Amino acid sequence: MHERPLSPHWTVYRFGYTMSLSLLHRITGVALAFGLFALIAWLMGAAGGESSYARTVAVLSLLPLKAMLGLGLIALIYHLFNGLRHLAWDAGWGFERRAARGSAALVVAATVIAAAVVLYFAFRMPAGTP
Repeated sequence: MHERPLSPHWTVYRFGYTMSLSLLHRITGVALAFGLFALIAWLMGAAGGESSYARTVAVLSLLPLKAMLGLGLIALIYHLFNGLRHLAWDAGWGFERRAARGSAALVVAATVIAAAVVLYFAFRMPAGTP
């Protein structure tokens, strides 16, 4: 059996903005998959009744878990915006160097702004207060 050609390894390419955003898109996708465990825990707590929900909220309100939830929200926001960029690429738009750089900057700026707004509203009040 003769050897088939392989795609160029990542070391062949110069590390640039498109590679870094693509790598970050993959990392945030994996992080979101792990973040589902927090969502499942919260839903199970809600389904378990009032005392179960109170315990779940107390655990999810701990500072390390709040930090992880905040990072999960940032990952979700970035993955959403960069996913829209990938959809535009799938439609054949934005492959030119200038358009790719512009969309990369737009993804990063939109992520920073949206994450700041979402995190402000998500964590401005203690859990369980109206």
